[in-house]
Amino acid sequence: MSLIFALLFYSAFLVLLFGLGYKVYDFARTPAPLLIPTTPAPTTLSGVTFRMTREVFLFESLFRSNRWTWAAGMMFHAGLALVLMRHLRYFTDPVWSWVAAIQPFGMYAGLLMAAGLTGLWVRRLFVERVRYISTPSDHLWLVLLLCIATTGLSMTFIAHTDVIGVKNFFQGLMHFNLQSLPADALLYLHLLPVAALMLLFPFSKLLHAPGIFFSPTRNQVDNPRERRHIAPWATELEK
Repeated sequence: MSLIFALLFYSAFLVLLFGLGYKVYDFARTPAPLLIPTTPAPTTLSGVTFRMTREVFLFESLFRSNRWTWAAGMMFHAGLALVLMRHLRYFTDPVWSWVAAIQPFGMYAGLLMAAGLTGLWVRRLFVERVRYISTPSDHLWLVLLLCIATTGLSMTFIAHTDVIGVKNFFQGLMHFNLQSLPADALLYLHLLPVAALMLLFPFSKLLHAPGIFFSPTRNQVDNPRERRHIAPWATELEK
């Protein structure tokens, strides 16, 4: 099982790295032929930066649109961010001081993450207009993330696993030195959807994570009177 999971995570990491890298490259080279910032929009680059920061960290547009969806989404993303930071202890030796400091709080971040995911899934199941536009993949992504959250919580509050062994395994992967993964069925159930998430991430709707930075409705300065907007391909045609 140690060899199987080692090969699985090496493959998942490469797919995530190169798949995500290609998608970001593709986003970056796609021209924006029109000036289409969502108004009222900032008229300066610093204003756009501030607006994008609010959007990324506070989900400003979602807050204005739907407070319940915003609350569930914020719970999930905040919990996920804290969980990911807490898991850095498995990849650092010695553990960074701030990572050690958040361990007691990160323990409960999984609960926040699971609650947010449950709220988002209830929305897709019972809000008619959202249910109408939901595809099977929308539900499957929520199930996958809930599996990660619930199995992680189970190992924290119900059946503890050998965290030292888990750390040795992943530290070994980082140094191409295969170590034994603890024989724990619950741990396997936690790691399998994590690997699936890494493998499928570059091909999914979850690309909104990097994609928001390339959205012309958010990253453009509203200055059509001060400066003419010409897409790169249009500039080549003019020549």
